[in-house]
Amino acid sequence: MTTPAPAPASLDDAHLATRRITRLSVGVAVALIAMKAFALGASGSVSILATLADSVLDMAASLTTFFAVRWAAAPADENHRYGHGKGEALSALVQAGLVFASALFIAWEGVQRIFDPRPVTAGLWASGIVVATIVITAWLVWMQTQTLKKTGSVAVAGDRAHYAADLAANVVVLIGVISGAFLGAPGLDAAAGIVVAVWLFWGATGMLKAAADHLLDRAVPEADRAAITKAVLADPQVFGVHQLRTRMSGQVMMIQMHVDLDAHQTLDAAHAIVVAAENRVLAQYPAADILIHADPRGQARPQPAITAAAPAEPQAAPASTGPAPKGPWS
Repeated sequence: MTTPAPAPASLDDAHLATRRITRLSVGVAVALIAMKAFALGASGSVSILATLADSVLDMAASLTTFFAVRWAAAPADENHRYGHGKGEALSALVQAGLVFASALFIAWEGVQRIFDPRPVTAGLWASGIVVATIVITAWLVWMQTQTLKKTGSVAVAGDRAHYAADLAANVVVLIGVISGAFLGAPGLDAAAGIVVAVWLFWGATGMLKAAADHLLDRAVPEADRAAITKAVLADPQVFGVHQLRTRMSGQVMMIQMHVDLDAHQTLDAAHAIVVAAENRVLAQYPAADILIHADPRGQARPQPAITAAAPAEPQAAPASTGPAPKGPWS
C-alpha cells in the first residue's frame, strides 16, 4: 500500500487533518485493545495474543504520533528556524522500533506454542471479535488514507502502516482461530502468529528506512525535482537552474536553488523574476519553503546542470514523503 500523492492543500488544513486523524487513531486503539483482551480471555489463542500485543504497541505508537504531529505543526522559533517538521520522522522512527519489538515477541510466543500446543477454546466468540476488529481497523486505514491524500504526513503514514499490518494480521489470526477451534489443529494457530511476526518485521524495516531518509535529508523524488525545474524554467528570462537542493521537513518541502539571469538585469528586475519563479513552484507545491539565489549568467561557479526533462505527469503536492517504504503495505 503506497502513500498516495497528496493533493494541494494549505499547511493549516493539513495540520488540522493530521490532528483529527491522530485523535481517531488513539480512540480506535483503545477499542481494539479492549476487544482483543476479551477475545484472548475467552480463547487462549496465541495468535490473538499476538495481535493484542501488537495493538498495545499500536496504542503507544498512536500516542507518539498524536503528540508528534502537534509538535511538528508548531511554528519556527528562535532555536528552530526551520520549524519542527522533523518531529514527524522521529515519530515514525519510534514506531518502527515498537513494531520490531512486537515482531520479536510474537515470533517467540509462536515458536513456543508450536512445541507446546495448547487447545483453542471459545472459537466462535474469538472469531466474532476478530471479525469486528477487522472491520474497525479497515475503516481506520481508509480514513488515514484519505488524510494522507491531503497531507502526505510521514507520521500518519507510519501510523497507517501499523494498522494496515494489523488488518492483514487479523485476517491471518482469524484463519488460525478457526483452524485451532473448529479443525482441531492448534499448531496452525501458532503458525499464524509467526506469519504475523514476519509481516510486522518486514514492514518495520521499510518504516525505518523511510524515517531515516527523512531525518538524513534525502532529496525528494526525481519526478518532483524535474517538475520544480520545469516550473522555474517556464520563464525564458531564466536561462538555467543549478545547485537545486530539496528535502522534507514534516509536510513542508524545503527547496533551494540558483538560477542564471541576464547579467545586465537591474536588481528590481531580477527580484521580480525570482518572485515569479517562486510563485510558479508554489502553485504546484503550496506548502513549500523556497529560497532562490540569482546568479549573473555565465558567472556562477561550475555545477552540474539541471535540465527541464520533466516527468510525463509532474506531481502537484504540498509534500512528498520520498521513496515509498518497502514492506507488506507498499
